[in-house]
Amino acid sequence: MSSGAVTAARATGPADVEIVQRAREGDHEAFRVLVERYQSRAYRLALRVLRDEEQARDAVQDAFLKAYGSLDRFQGRSGFYTWLYRIVMNQCLDRKRRDKSDRELEWDDVTAARAARTPAAGSFEGEGAGPAPDVAAERGELRQVLEKAIAELPDDARRTIELREIDGLSYREIAEALGVPKGTVMSRLHYARRRLQESLRSAGIDPLAEGAGETA
Repeated sequence: MSSGAVTAARATGPADVEIVQRAREGDHEAFRVLVERYQSRAYRLALRVLRDEEQARDAVQDAFLKAYGSLDRFQGRSGFYTWLYRIVMNQCLDRKRRDKSDRELEWDDVTAARAARTPAAGSFEGEGAGPAPDVAAERGELRQVLEKAIAELPDDARRTIELREIDGLSYREIAEALGVPKGTVMSRLHYARRRLQESLRSAGIDPLAEGAGETA
């Protein structure tokens, strides 16, 4: 989801800080609004980290329970999802430490394309229309290259580019979520995108060509 889409989604209802305040005052239904607003993003995050659907669901459930019990600690200096991100990530890392098995889950075409800033490869066709066979083959090749390249990124760089390109967080929100300076976020993104471009070139794909290049 892009930053604009996230902003639009938030604009359809009360602000997060207002909902949190209502929940603090005993409105149990208020927190349900936050769950419905962010559970899909939280699940996608957990799934990327844990590579296991059941564990991801459990991690998100535990994260929301922990968030509900810790609402008094949310000061509103950062966005609610930025705060929730840290809780979800900690739940996931705790599970990874308890379970060292390396489960694999293939990313879908849209996720992989967004992660490498390849909008044409991740764009949707018209209603009911599918891509031409040659286009589908190219997308499949691109997906495989990107999956491998993303998986090989150092953890810090991979999480940073996922937060930017998949979750749609701003540089400031990423810095708050990861607890690093904004300059570090920019440096990690530059490094990750350069590595992805190098992987595309090594596979014979021009990252600056239409459908494969980085966008601003």
